[in-house]
Amino acid sequence: MDIGVVLQTDPPATEVVRLMKAADERGFTYGWTFDSVVLWQEPFVIYSQILAATQHLTVGPMVTNPSTRDWSVTASLFATLNDMFGNRTVCGIGRGDSARRVIGQKPATLATLRDAMHVIKELAEGREVEHHGTPVRIPWVRAGKLGMWMAAYGPKALRLVGEQADGFILQTADPAITRWTIGAVREAAVAAGRDPSEITMCVAAPAYVGDDVAHQRDQLRWFGGMVGNHVADLVERYGDSGPVPRELTDYIKGRKDYDYAHHGKAGNPSTDFVPDGIVDRFCLVGPESAHIERLRELKELGVDQFSLYLMHDQRDETLNAYSKIIENL
Repeated sequence: MDIGVVLQTDPPATEVVRLMKAADERGFTYGWTFDSVVLWQEPFVIYSQILAATQHLTVGPMVTNPSTRDWSVTASLFATLNDMFGNRTVCGIGRGDSARRVIGQKPATLATLRDAMHVIKELAEGREVEHHGTPVRIPWVRAGKLGMWMAAYGPKALRLVGEQADGFILQTADPAITRWTIGAVREAAVAAGRDPSEITMCVAAPAYVGDDVAHQRDQLRWFGGMVGNHVADLVERYGDSGPVPRELTDYIKGRKDYDYAHHGKAGNPSTDFVPDGIVDRFCLVGPESAHIERLRELKELGVDQFSLYLMHDQRDETLNAYSKIIENL
């Protein structure tokens, strides 16, 4: 199982680069960041520094969206980094949450996302594609390669992953939800005539290693609020007794307004509705042995990569602990 790390691009960017370099030195294989350019700094500028400072990391957004940049811009950003550093990028993409909502826009439709994934991948790999009704090709791309990994929760989105994406990103480490979503992606891939084993399965969630579980829960409760934004959309679309598992929907009944000013931050006041049990299910907490046990369970369910969010007060300590965990997987 690959292990990755997910950071926000908070200033100073040098700290983001430092943590990514530390992860690279400790055996992590992927380095991801949020992509919400009002809340945090522009990630693609920082990716060039991360790639220059590391030897092994594959780098990309978790996740970008189809609507804040023209698709040709997104493709060219990836293609430029790949040309400079040797195809060490990956495109995590979804409909858009914070990046869209903080500028007063709704997330993109799945139809838009489908088209965007096709155009971005084709352009970044040097092929001609129709964009805005015009044939377009990036002529300077040389042997470019860009994996397109899609984040999803709901049935229609999971179907799109299986039909088109190179990878699947699930932002929760709950085993029951993992089993359901991976199963849905694989079924969709088979129905589309694809080999489901060729789709990389990535679970992303906060991880905090230590014995003070109560403190860890307080530090990681923000994640249940972030996931809740997507779940609220699903409940609005499918209802609370629809096809989405109750393990994913029941806990948001107490959810109220959400303030993106605290998005992804420990102590987020908009996440008081998230119970301890959800933190324990969605995140990895406790001593190293508990993390190893959950990671092995996820691996048995078909997870190829676990990427841990480091939005808490023990980032270096968790990186160090995971360097030992990596050796025991």
